[in-house]
Amino acid sequence: MNTNNKLQAVLFDVDGTLADTEQDGHRLAFNAAFKQFHLDWNWDIDLYGELLQITGGKERIRYFMERYAPAELDKSNLTEWIASLHKTKTKHFESLMETGNIPLRPGVARLIHELRREKVKLAIATTTTMENVTALLKSTLGEESIGWFDVIGAGDIVPLKKPAPDIYHWVLDQLKLTAPQCIAIEDSENGLKSARAANLSTLITVSGYTRSQNFSGAVTILSDLGEPSQPFTHMGGVALEQGWVDHKTLNSLINL
Repeated sequence: MNTNNKLQAVLFDVDGTLADTEQDGHRLAFNAAFKQFHLDWNWDIDLYGELLQITGGKERIRYFMERYAPAELDKSNLTEWIASLHKTKTKHFESLMETGNIPLRPGVARLIHELRREKVKLAIATTTTMENVTALLKSTLGEESIGWFDVIGAGDIVPLKKPAPDIYHWVLDQLKLTAPQCIAIEDSENGLKSARAANLSTLITVSGYTRSQNFSGAVTILSDLGEPSQPFTHMGGVALEQGWVDHKTLNSLINL
């Protein structure tokens, strides 16, 4: 057992990890954008679950077109058209966030506030856009919360998206920290692969769309981060002493 590391930073994924934004956030925003572009596409709950295997919104649109709407691929400015459609989707997502209907998952706000008190750095490593990150943080933690995060790695800041480790390497470089000093919190198999490829210990909190994915390699697998009044369900990996994740828990997990 390695007991030399003191937790220096926690690297959070966003969609599905901080909040369950996929089904009633991003999916609805995509459908609203399709309507605005006069497309007869509708991503229902099951189809969107399939499309989530593809990380990145623009990549997801292209994959859908290749599979379900190949005639649309003939556009001469396809890349620009997809980017424009995705930008419209982002605006719809921001509007949805502003209504405040998508709360943070159990334990997230509590843990973030505790880590700030303990002077542990906070970072984000996500494939979603910076606009989406900003909209979610502002609508749940308040206007000033963007500044709580020492590094935010989002969108197209690196060329390869999860499951490639690029976003985690980039965030670690910006933090000037090594993987053994940090832990990642993720909700998906692609996120886990990305974090593990960057040698990060990874805690999984499963979300609605990821419950049945393969999380071998995660240090522990939980239903959520838990609250003292609402304990998590342990689903695999290392068993924890209490029913909620706190600073002490994370510090122990990086030293296993």
